[in-house]
Amino acid sequence: MTMSEQEPVEPGPDPLVDAVTQLTAELAVLRRDVARRHLLDLACGVLVARHSLSPGEAMDHLAQLAETMNVGAEDIAADVVNGAIRPSGAAGGPASEGSADPRTADGTDEADEERTKGRKARFVEAAAEAAAQTGGTVDEIAATLLNGGMRPLGARALWLFRRTETDCLRLAGQAGANSLEAAHWRWVPPAAGSALHRVLNDGTPLWLPDGTSAAEALPGPAPGSARAVLPLRQRGVVTGLALVDWPGPAALDEPVRRSLTGLAVPAARILDAGAPGTPDPGALAPLLDLLTHPAMALRADPEGGTLRIEHLNRPALDSARHVHGPAGRPLAEVFPAMHADLVRLARTARESAAPQRVARVPVEHRPGDPDPLHDVRVLPVGPDRTVVFWHGATNPELSLSRVLGRLENLAAFEDDLITGKSRWSEQAFRIFGLEPGSSPVPLRRLAPHLHREDTGKLNDLLMELTQRREGTDTVVRAVREDGGLRHLRIAAEPLLTGGVLTGITGVYQDVSAQHHTEIALSATFDRLTAAQTQAALRHQLVLQLQQAIVPEVPELQLLPGLQVAARYRPAAEEYRVGGDWYDVLPLPDGRVLVVTGDIAGHGIDSVTGMVALRNALRGLAFTGHTPGRLMAWLNEVTLQTHGHPTATAVCGLYDPSDRSLCWASAGHLPPVLLREGAADLLEPPRSILLGAVPAAAYQETVTRLEPGDTLMLYTDGLVESRRTGIDESLDRLRRAVERLAPAGLDEQADALLAAVTGDTDDDTSLVVVRVS
Repeated sequence: MTMSEQEPVEPGPDPLVDAVTQLTAELAVLRRDVARRHLLDLACGVLVARHSLSPGEAMDHLAQLAETMNVGAEDIAADVVNGAIRPSGAAGGPASEGSADPRTADGTDEADEERTKGRKARFVEAAAEAAAQTGGTVDEIAATLLNGGMRPLGARALWLFRRTETDCLRLAGQAGANSLEAAHWRWVPPAAGSALHRVLNDGTPLWLPDGTSAAEALPGPAPGSARAVLPLRQRGVVTGLALVDWPGPAALDEPVRRSLTGLAVPAARILDAGAPGTPDPGALAPLLDLLTHPAMALRADPEGGTLRIEHLNRPALDSARHVHGPAGRPLAEVFPAMHADLVRLARTARESAAPQRVARVPVEHRPGDPDPLHDVRVLPVGPDRTVVFWHGATNPELSLSRVLGRLENLAAFEDDLITGKSRWSEQAFRIFGLEPGSSPVPLRRLAPHLHREDTGKLNDLLMELTQRREGTDTVVRAVREDGGLRHLRIAAEPLLTGGVLTGITGVYQDVSAQHHTEIALSATFDRLTAAQTQAALRHQLVLQLQQAIVPEVPELQLLPGLQVAARYRPAAEEYRVGGDWYDVLPLPDGRVLVVTGDIAGHGIDSVTGMVALRNALRGLAFTGHTPGRLMAWLNEVTLQTHGHPTATAVCGLYDPSDRSLCWASAGHLPPVLLREGAADLLEPPRSILLGAVPAAAYQETVTRLEPGDTLMLYTDGLVESRRTGIDESLDRLRRAVERLAPAGLDEQADALLAAVTGDTDDDTSLVVVRVS
């Protein structure tokens, strides 16, 4: 039976997490400021070199130009830098030597557009340089170049490859591509004649407006998509490549080529310098990058022992996306909420020189926090380095293994028929009475460990698995080395690869206790028969009592301003007789009381509790108080009722004078309002169920009804399902109400009861109210 529970108290804010979030935001502001200062410094340097000004005079000159031209200082700085690097005679040529005024003599719209593009290119370069100076990853810097300068050209993604000593290309960073693409192009070995290595060797850009042939693969969405491959030079040497791809063919004209060539200059400087502050993880990096699940390398500082992150593979970077430039930072800055547990695991792993495992790093997860780390494995690598592996979501196979480990009578096994090796969970050794360090016994060789009369059952099980290729189970007797006898259930499934039987997996279950219990039950069955008969009679009397109080199909009632139909459907089994009730009662002041309720549990206590609450509420309603006060009194009655039951209920008072329904809910399911063919779930006020705590207060809400509106109140037996969640069940009810054909109230109540039913065999109450 579903009942609302008191909402858990939200965990308080974690100061460390909040500090990291604040620092991350401050870093973004810092990068914007660094980008601005970098551009201004470049422009000042140009003015100092050309006009023999001091740095202070150059900065004052920039400010005067910005004020005179009514533009930002950054725009003037970008024009000065562009004028310094643009060839003589080009559109929007260099600034006048005498005035250093970046305005051109050509006042055409084309010149203005060219100047705007040049400014934007300088801004993008400055932003990329700022990200590099403040510890940004190559991925973040690539995203700055892509979003600021290449997406306006229609580009989809940017790939930055670093050249290795063996002329391999290693993906240093990318933006715009998905993680699967990035994993595929992580390493590119030398290949004679390949497009990438032609550019690497010749140092000449390659422009492919219509892409490549299918035979020559390049990063990108399809072979026919446009690509540009640009050499990245530092000190005259090609140190890497930049590859830009488009979602389809594109005209790579001269302005596009000039823009991309300009953006390749800061990319080359950034790639050559590497990510500032990033430690070198050595040979670990390429190994971790091959993994499809998150992994990172940690190293302890020589002084103080603080754990710092050396390297994160691509999935791990996704987990740490809340922090800019995580490589090189202390572990506490990147994973603050999990830091203490990871430090403890790393210390234990180093001291014991053995891997450590944990199902999940315990942390109260809040929106915006880093993703929790599931199925964590910590591996020591030398005295000061540790590798951490984890999953972003719970691994079902590992979870199943842990669940079996918690059940003392269950053990998992797997036989590899190709290698001949077997694996047992730790519990299997205990079931067979073997030492944990001994070799697991394959299923086909289990006969010596079984009672000789049960070897035939084992053969039949193997026949089903190997010949018919079907899963099966059987119960045998296992003879332990200490002479003990255990009753053992074996459930197994064949493992097929390409139609070939490659293994067997299954579970051993010690059912000895169940076997002995069945024998004891069989011996006492005759004595229990009389008691069972008495219990059946007792439940029959309870059912009759319940049906007398809550009739199954009452007649349609005509009340002030309302038509009311009610239905009660008893539980499918007599022993599940429950505590559902409803009531519709006209009051002396002209209002109408409408109630549905549900006592927790089944049996005599539930029915007697239901009778007590129903009658108590009937009497309390004549006081004239509001639903919230009535529910508060009813809560106190529940607390004093024999058996200390708990219950949900929804209580409403309908006033025909203004067609208003004032109602309160004690953890009950929301009523359904049908108006002009559209059904809505009325959100109930959040209040605790009856009988939970003393002195509880119940909030009220007022719903205005209109002529023709139909309101439906019900208990959870109508919708509750073992296979679906309550939200899905309520949505199914709402859709069923909307499908009801226009008809009388009795017909609609019967139709709804037939169309919607839960699968828990619980009893059900339904009240249908229509405004006259």
